[in-house]
Formats: sequence, C-alpha cells, structure tokens
Amino acid sequence: MKTYQTDQVKNIVLLGNSGSGKTTLAEAMLLEGGIISRKGDVDQKNTVSDFREIEQENERSIYSSVLYTEFADKKINILDAPGADDFIGAVISSLRVADVALMVINVQNGVEVGTEIHQRYTDQHNIPVVYVINQCDHDKANFEKTLESLKDRFGSKVAQIQIPVNAGPVFDTIIDVLQMKMYKYPKDGGKPAVSDIPEEYKAQADELHGELVEKAAENDESLMELFFENDSLSEDEMRKGITTGLIENGISPLMCVSANTNMGVGRLLEFITNVFPSPCDAMGEKTIDDKDIKCNSSGDSTVFVFKTEYESHIGEINFFKVISGEITEGIDLTNNNSRTKERLSQLYVVAGKTRNKVGKLSAGDIGGAVKLKNTKTNHTLSTNSNLQLVDINFPEPKFRTAIKPLTEGDEEKLGEALTRLHEADPTIQVEYSKELKQIILSGQGEHHLNLVKWQLDNIYKVGTNFLPPRIPYRETITRVAQADYRHKKQSGGAGQFGEVYMIIEPYTEGSADPKMFKANGKDIKISVRNKEEVSLDWGGKLIFYNCIVGGSIDARFLPAILKGIMEKMEEGPLTGSYARDIRVFVYDGKMHPVDSNEISFKLAGRNAFREAFKNAGPKIMEPVYDVEVLVPGDRMGDVMSDLQGRRAIVLGMNSEKGFEKISAKVPLAEMNKYSTALSSLTNGRAMYSMKFSEYTQVPPDIQEQLLRTYEAEQEEE
Repeated sequence: MKTYQTDQVKNIVLLGNSGSGKTTLAEAMLLEGGIISRKGDVDQKNTVSDFREIEQENERSIYSSVLYTEFADKKINILDAPGADDFIGAVISSLRVADVALMVINVQNGVEVGTEIHQRYTDQHNIPVVYVINQCDHDKANFEKTLESLKDRFGSKVAQIQIPVNAGPVFDTIIDVLQMKMYKYPKDGGKPAVSDIPEEYKAQADELHGELVEKAAENDESLMELFFENDSLSEDEMRKGITTGLIENGISPLMCVSANTNMGVGRLLEFITNVFPSPCDAMGEKTIDDKDIKCNSSGDSTVFVFKTEYESHIGEINFFKVISGEITEGIDLTNNNSRTKERLSQLYVVAGKTRNKVGKLSAGDIGGAVKLKNTKTNHTLSTNSNLQLVDINFPEPKFRTAIKPLTEGDEEKLGEALTRLHEADPTIQVEYSKELKQIILSGQGEHHLNLVKWQLDNIYKVGTNFLPPRIPYRETITRVAQADYRHKKQSGGAGQFGEVYMIIEPYTEGSADPKMFKANGKDIKISVRNKEEVSLDWGGKLIFYNCIVGGSIDARFLPAILKGIMEKMEEGPLTGSYARDIRVFVYDGKMHPVDSNEISFKLAGRNAFREAFKNAGPKIMEPVYDVEVLVPGDRMGDVMSDLQGRRAIVLGMNSEKGFEKISAKVPLAEMNKYSTALSSLTNGRAMYSMKFSEYTQVPPDIQEQLLRTYEAEQEEE
C-alpha cells in the first residue's frame, strides 16, 4: 500500500443512533474504494465493522471499528462508533482522533436519542458535523420531516447540499446543489448517470444553491467580498468556503444516501476528499504542560494511542494516530507515560480484522501495532522524551454492581479478564473494596455491564454472579464522651494487663486544642503532651493526643493504644464502616510491672474507643453525589418527581442547547439502577453524569434501618 502524505489523509467518525445504518454505510464506502469486493450485511453477520463475536451475538456495534478506504488518491480513515449511550467511551476515543463527524440519520425517524447525545459530544470536542440522511429508499422515508427536525434541533448551521428526488421505495435520484447536477442511479445501485437538473426541480435547486453560496461565503472574508461583487461563487470557491466553515465549525452540510443500495455513497466520498479538512488543517493537540502540537510531518515522530484491543490469536493491538513526524517500520520510540522504550517492529493499516502491513505512516494517519510491551490507551510514544499528550477524558461511571466468580479460586482469572476488558474500554472500571469486601464493577449502564458479564461467561470462560453493591458509609460522632476499659487476662505464666482512660470528641478543621472537658458529670482537666494527626486513607482525620501525666502509662505503650483505635476505626462500631473525623485524648490508665505489654494496651485502647464511640452521639454518614441530568422539556416533571423520590436536593435548573439541565445532590444509595429508570422515564432521550461530592448524615429512620440490618448480618455470621 502506498504512503499517503498528511494532506492526502481524511479522518472521519461515523456517529448516530443505533439502527441509522452506520455499519452499512461503512461497508458501502469500503466497497466504493475497492477495499472489499462484496458488501457485507449486518443481518448476515459478515460486515467488516461488526466482526467481534459479542457484536454478532447482539446484532449491534459494541466497540468502535477502525477502517479505511481509498478514493481519488486520498486515504479516508473511518471510525465506525456504536450508537448506544452505554458504549459512549468508544465514541469519545474516536472523536479524539477524527477531524470531522458524519452524523448518520435514519430518514424514517429524523433526530433520535443517539443523534442528540452524539451531537452533544461533538460540541464538547469542537468537532464539525456533516449530516448524512440514510435509508432514503425505505418505504417509510420522510425526508421533509427529517430535514425539519434537524433544523429545529441544530439551527442555521445545517446547509442542505442534496435533495432526494423520490425518497421511498423507488428512490434512485439525487439533486446536488453544490454541483448543480442530477445523479440518477441504476435500480440496484452502481455508477449514476449525471445530467443537468430538470426544469421541474430548477427553482428549488436554485433557491438552495443561493442559500449554500451565502453559507459558504460567511466563513471567509475574501469569499464574502467576491460574493458581494458577483452575487455568486464558483463551485471551487464554494468548496473552499465550506472547508473553512468545517474547520471553524460554522457549517454542517447535509448529504443524502441509501447505503443499502449504494446510492449517493460515491458522491459522499467525492465530497469528503474534495472538501473535508486534512489533519494539518484541523485542531492540534495539547500536551500536559499546555503546549500546542500541530500535525505536520517535520516535527518529532509522535503517536497517540487512542484504542486497545485483544484478539485471542494475536494478543494486544494498539491503535494510534500519528500526531507529528513520520513513523517507519522498526522505529524506536519512548513511551512517555510508562517511561519505557518501545519498538514498532511492524505497522499496519486496519479494516476491521484485516491488517495490511505498511512501511511508513505520515503525520495525521491512523494505524495499528502489535506486541508492544508497556503501551495502553492514552499513552504517548515519541522520539521526544519530554512530550506527553493530554489524556482522553472518559466519563465517570453511572452504574455499579458487585461481581464474584461462581467457582472459588477463579478470582485471579476474573481479575485478568476484567483488566483486559478495562483496557479495551476504559469506561469499564474495576476495584476491590477492602471496606465493602466486594469487587465493584462500574460502567455506563446496566446493559453495558450485562455485556461485560456475557464476555466473561462466553469468551473468557469465567462464570460470574452480579450482587447488589454495598454502600461505603462512614461513621462519626456528634458529642464528647468518656470511657475507660481494663484488659486483664490471667491463665498461668505471664498475664495481660492494660487499662486506658480516654475522651473522644468530633474533629473539625482548625479547632483549638481543649484543656478541660465535662464528661459523665465531672470536669476533667487534661494537659496535652503530644499530638499526632493521622490522615485517613478513606477520608477525614483522626487526631490522637497523649495527655498522660505522672507515668500512669509508659510512653512505649501509646503506639499500641493508637493501633487498637485505628483497628476499630477501620471497622466502625455501628455498621462496620470506616469511622472518621474524631479526636481522641488518652489521659489516664494503669499498667502492671510484669503483665503489661503492647497487646494488652492495644485491646484496652480498642475497647475503650468502642465504648466511648457508642456514647458520643454516633452518626452514619452516606456518600452524596453531584448529579446533572439533561432532559427534554416534556419529560422534566417525570424526572423531577423521580429525583425527589430518591432524596435528591435540587440545586438548580436551566436550559442548555434545547434541553433542560437539572443539578442535584443525590445519595449514592438512591442511585442504584438510575440509568435504567431514567431511560424508561424518557424513552432514552435523557442523559446524566454523577461525581462524588461529600459525606452527609443519613436521616434517623434510615440510620435505624441500617443498624438493624447490620445487627441481623452479625447474628447470621
């Protein structure tokens, strides 16, 4: 395969709702470019994109597929992204390396849920969008309604370039108002007959041509001057204006195709090669130290890994974009994330599971490499060891569950499989919670995690069960309490003896050290001799004070007392959850010249702390998350009612790009399966994000319920 220079490369991502025909369009583009000789079919499970077993089993795209086609001496890299929001990670990683998004629209349905969701992400990443109205041959095709829904939703940027003359079962003709030509296709698709526009369509075409000329001129001052002078622009001038508009994200052209019958696809490829910006025209990259890196072949040889996959017979495959310089077979690069050397011994261009070796890739191109040792998604490899690009920012998880293997002893096998699944899809997150004593699996939705389970069961052969995830509660106190405890054990030989007196109180940042307490009706004066501040791994602090006077407890036993307190902090007295934000004052005690030892004082400290804790107005704290919901206005009431039923505190509401945004604080305990509930309430039209905010006290009735549940569990054990 020839080496394409940067200005000969186009990078596009196919977006759109599930069922819009992205995969079928990708097949048609590969067929037009001669990469395949026969077009596959989604129903026949033989497409280039959806080649993975899980995708064929579920009859939908789960991962993004890296493809390419060649057309008019240009290479078009195509990323076919999944349509469902559960797999949004693949969309985001694809947007990172694409220069233009083709938003595929099902002409039967117009703007759908996936269209709206994907459009928001293109806005966030500042990626220009070209709308491709697909399935124009369907018997329920409604082009006018689809066009209206696009203009209502996305406004004046929509620029109609084509008209489907007879959308429906007899569709075979497209009028192109950029070229002012009519394309008529044979019955089963193929090469069209190109002719002048018939008189009956001339007025409509002239009107749309005039609108397109104005939109093209708006993006370039020199073109605007030409437009004012001549009242029109040539076809080449219009192309230039549209290219500038795409670079500045000021125009969204609209094309028409039937990918199934391969009508309009060749013209779409012409438009891509003639009009779409090349990587050197598009936005550059940012380094972690906020420097701009432009895409050009004269810079340091640098690649960014945006995707990682595993194949059973090959192993790990890393997909990358060449950010600058040139990459040749056998080049040595530094992985600036892992600080290791990597040799790219073989380079590939990829079309699904087909890999073709190449000797060189230029800046802007996309390729793949195998058998890299320490390279993963988001890694930068470069000849410049100081150059590291900003990571892809994947969304926070929205759905969590606990997972355990069916067979005892499969924990290691499960861990390895989950690590591979996370590397292929970073929105899958896994952690073993020592606190909850569970493996917590998190993702973008219930369906997302159900497909993780399918892969574990069927591909990795690790049977698993999903369990309700426990909530990481915290325990703390609200008032001062005093307790003392004597540990005494005598069973022949050396005994055990330790006695500890302590006072505990809530800790607040910046509070002064006290000198007097009132506890159990008595005034207790203390004198602080030493103070130790412990920042807890799970958040909050423990402040430990040595207030021993007169040598009632030897200083060498103080660390043992602190250790006993920490053990109880790790397994709180109320529900076994971590305790936090407490000050402990050890002010008196007794020891025995023979029987006192570290274990004695550890146990005495632990039990004195437990008793004091129970008398200090103990409270259970729960994790609360900041939640943002984007919802269509007509479903606002239903979503608000549901949030209120989840103990949400609504902080505000405002409009954002045609949607209502609700900001709220919601306890994590109430967010279980929220993604499923929200989808049901809004027919999948809403989306949300959540991020940890703080710990707050649970209401008294919920605390009582949690205490009863914990006591019942302890009795069972």
